[in-house]
Amino acid sequence: MIRNSIAVSLGAIAGALSRYHLTLWFTQTYGTNFPYGIFVINLTGCIGMGLIATLAASRFAGISPELQLLVTTGFLGAYTTFSTYGLDTVSLLSRANWLGATIYWLGSATLGVVGIYLGIFLARLVDVGSG
Repeated sequence: MIRNSIAVSLGAIAGALSRYHLTLWFTQTYGTNFPYGIFVINLTGCIGMGLIATLAASRFAGISPELQLLVTTGFLGAYTTFSTYGLDTVSLLSRANWLGATIYWLGSATLGVVGIYLGIFLARLVDVGSG
């Protein structure tokens, strides 16, 4: 169990630092009119997740669970949780769970944005109350 936690932690460090530095580079290179860094990170994270999940299930089925966790949950999970969102959606679709996939896909995106607004609203309530 501790080996799994260490693998996830090491991957997460690399993933978070990659996301941070790529976002800085994209911002410095292309400006802030569009979130280019996160957009590219989300897309490359999804490509990576699809690639690793497929290869781990077939060609590299003997790969250690710790290495799989390091790359998927650790690195890609810290690099972008969007890749996990994509993988979960495809998993539901592959099981022909169309309703579940649709609810998860649209619900996560829509309710995620609603959640951001709710958080902003709550923060402003707390800020007003402390002023």
